[in-house]
Amino acid sequence: MNTVKTPCIGICSTTSFGDRICRGCKRFGFEVINWNQYSEQEKRAVLTRIDQLTSQRIATRFRIFSVEKLQQALDDYRFFYDPQMSPYCWLHNLLQKRLYRINSLSELGVELMPGYADVPVQQLLQDINEELFTLSEAHFERYFNNFR
Repeated sequence: MNTVKTPCIGICSTTSFGDRICRGCKRFGFEVINWNQYSEQEKRAVLTRIDQLTSQRIATRFRIFSVEKLQQALDDYRFFYDPQMSPYCWLHNLLQKRLYRINSLSELGVELMPGYADVPVQQLLQDINEELFTLSEAHFERYFNNFR
């Protein structure tokens, strides 16, 4: 059985800034803190939630036309990705961590969706992250607010 690895991408804001939701991996602070005590099933459930929310938001603005090119770019950047998660989640994490090193989206096997061609990728990423934060806050309020 494969061990579920942490989705941390090295820009944690829950431990650094005390954020309730990590700006990097999108886990709740208590999930970051308790990760090593979670069962494999619990870890996979957290990753599934993050994957679904992230993939939906990324796919509204980006289209992956070559998963193979994206995987090659991830390997070239020595960037960990979970093969069980959506390539759109891989793309989100890569853009968050390595956008400054990416010359063009096409080298990643990615293009912008119609209507977003004139929007800087940095702005798209910021908008997506704000949407993910809002969705995560709503999820937290619905399912975890009583446990504080």
